[in-house]
Amino acid sequence: MKHQDVRGVARGGTESRGGARSRRFGGAGLVAAVTAGCAVAMLATSPSWALRRPEPRPAVDVVAPGAPGTSAAPEVSTLPALAAKPSDSDLEVVQLDPDPAPPGGRTTIHAFIANLGPDTTASPVTVVVTLPEGVTPDPPFFPTDCEVFQNGHRVRCVFGPGLKEGRSATALIPVRLSDDIAFGSHEGFVALRSPDDRNGNNNRQPFDLKVVETA
Repeated sequence: MKHQDVRGVARGGTESRGGARSRRFGGAGLVAAVTAGCAVAMLATSPSWALRRPEPRPAVDVVAPGAPGTSAAPEVSTLPALAAKPSDSDLEVVQLDPDPAPPGGRTTIHAFIANLGPDTTASPVTVVVTLPEGVTPDPPFFPTDCEVFQNGHRVRCVFGPGLKEGRSATALIPVRLSDDIAFGSHEGFVALRSPDDRNGNNNRQPFDLKVVETA
């Protein structure tokens, strides 16, 4: 599972695939790769380290544990950290809907972000998932140190600096539906913030979680 190269992908289209759709960025191939589990990407820096440890470390593509081509983790610098100047980056939340689920069932929210450039990010990127009523986080998450807050209503994940232009990163937030949740669509949101981002118009997107009788 690697950072996705999203250069040259048409924007503004609407594509759907079962319970997962991309209405803003990417296309059917990109959405299918994401929801198939092949587009999951994260920076080599463990997300919360970007806040706890001030030294920035570059991002590299990683693959799932046990997959061919797994590389060794990069060494951590012991040199004194220097504050990084924010980059000129346009970060975007890509709109994706989770797979439908029945009452009492589980599904996964894909918090998918992309860097439209022109620069590689030099600062951490915080992603916040706001869940609909009747839907609660059900870890483990990816990345593993995403944090639940606001009485389980939201989940926060932090990606370290180093997301290149035309690349993406995805946080996976498994959730469980309550037994008495109503059938139909329930709206949640994915939002991001970063000192590097120069365009706030594409930093928040809704998603529709459909509750059905059987998944």
